[in-house]
Amino acid sequence: MEAHMRPMTATFLLVLLSLSAAAPSARGQAVAAAAAPAAAAPKTIKAVLTKAGQFTKFLQLLQSTQEEEQIDTQLKGKASSSGGLTVFAPPDNAFTALKSGSLNSLSDQQKTSLVQFHVVSQLLPMAQFDTVSNPLRTQAGDTGRGKYPLNVTSDGGGRVNISTGVVNASVDGTLYTGDRLVVYQVDKVLLPWALYGPPVPAPAPSPASDKDKKKAGPVAVADSPEAVTATPSAAAPREMRGLGGGLCVLAVAVAAAWRGM
Repeated sequence: MEAHMRPMTATFLLVLLSLSAAAPSARGQAVAAAAAPAAAAPKTIKAVLTKAGQFTKFLQLLQSTQEEEQIDTQLKGKASSSGGLTVFAPPDNAFTALKSGSLNSLSDQQKTSLVQFHVVSQLLPMAQFDTVSNPLRTQAGDTGRGKYPLNVTSDGGGRVNISTGVVNASVDGTLYTGDRLVVYQVDKVLLPWALYGPPVPAPAPSPASDKDKKKAGPVAVADSPEAVTATPSAAAPREMRGLGGGLCVLAVAVAAAWRGM
């Protein structure tokens, strides 16, 4: 009996030892899994501006125009395949510096365009401003003359200037940099030409070329008054000469008759 129990006891002890050795490993894996952070969700524009502080007015515009939701949707990849966004965020003191009524005079659509003018549909790291092609196309759209052109220049030493044709602003720093979003602080509200610039004059008509003139044909020249009145005056002497000849013949005939009498 004892001889029969010895193999069973040895086997049982081996099982206990293997379980004891495996338990620390399992516990370690569980602890490591709990300590590992979950996959980071894309940073929202609201979270960036709220953490930075002093961007209350810009955040209100983002929310009232629903551009905050649009930006977050694009960052999640549901409505854009651009690969990233760049946002130029003016602080509250930049809005305070605006002339009275600069925002209140805008319609809802114009306010949306103003906010979109601060968003570029591509990721622009600071170093890329040295080689960027101007004008930048913002989410406001048309970059043509008198519309929404945005020109960015860099001096190579880290200073970045932005011109809209209405204001000249500077990048004061980076608020956030991620793999799909970069947010820069600018010292002024970027006022687009289409909303705040003077009207663009219509282009002058181009002069007609020689080719166009030939297609139009020769220009008719009206007769001058002298030419029109010259015709009757030229015919008058001829009529008088004919009348005089007839009178002469009549006079000769009357004289001949008189002599015969």
